[in-house]
Amino acid sequence: MILVGLTGGIATGKSTVAGMFTRCGATVIDADALARTVVEPGKPAWREIVNVFGKTVLHSDRTLNRQALGKKVFGHPAKLRRLETIIHPRVAREQIRLTKQAARKDPRAIVIYDVPLLFEAGIDTRVDTILVVTANRETQISRLRKRNGLTRADALRRIRSQMPLAKKRTHADYVLDGTLPLPQLRTQVRSLYRSLRALA
Repeated sequence: MILVGLTGGIATGKSTVAGMFTRCGATVIDADALARTVVEPGKPAWREIVNVFGKTVLHSDRTLNRQALGKKVFGHPAKLRRLETIIHPRVAREQIRLTKQAARKDPRAIVIYDVPLLFEAGIDTRVDTILVVTANRETQISRLRKRNGLTRADALRRIRSQMPLAKKRTHADYVLDGTLPLPQLRTQVRSLYRSLRALA
C-alpha cells in the first residue's frame, strides 16, 4: 500500500485531482471532510471550539459556522494554532483508521490523503510520497472569490496563512499544475496512478 499526501495551496485544484484519482481506483481520504465530521454538534472537538471561541461561531442549528470561525482565526497565528490543536489529532486518528481499512481491502491500495495543511500540520512525515498541486496566485484569488464569495483582501489573507507554494514544491515528489485543461490534467493523473500502482 502507498499513502500519498496530496496537498497544494488553497484553490489550486486539489479536489479536482482527488476526484480524478478516485475514478482511477484510488482510495481518497479527505482531511476537510474528516475535520467537518469531528466538529459535529455535541462531539468533543465541537465542545472545545465553543469553549475557546464562543457561541458566535455557531449557526442557529448549533452547527459550526466555518466562515465566522475563519474570520476569528485567519490572520491570527496563535488562534489558528489553538484551533488546529483541537482538530488535527482527532482527524489524524480517523485518517489512520480509514487507511488501515483500505489496506485490509487491498494490500496494494493507493491511498490519497487530501490534506491542505500537509506540511503546516507535520503530516508530511506520515506519508510515503508527496504530491503538490500548484496554481498561480491570480488563479487562486479568482477561484476563491468565485467559490467562497471572498473579497480580494480576504482571499489573499487565506492564501498567505498557508506555507508558500514555492516552498511546498521543493518538498514534493510529484507536482501537478492545477490550471491545466482538464483532459490534460486527467492524463497526467492517470499516468501518475499507473506509476504508483507499479510501486505498490
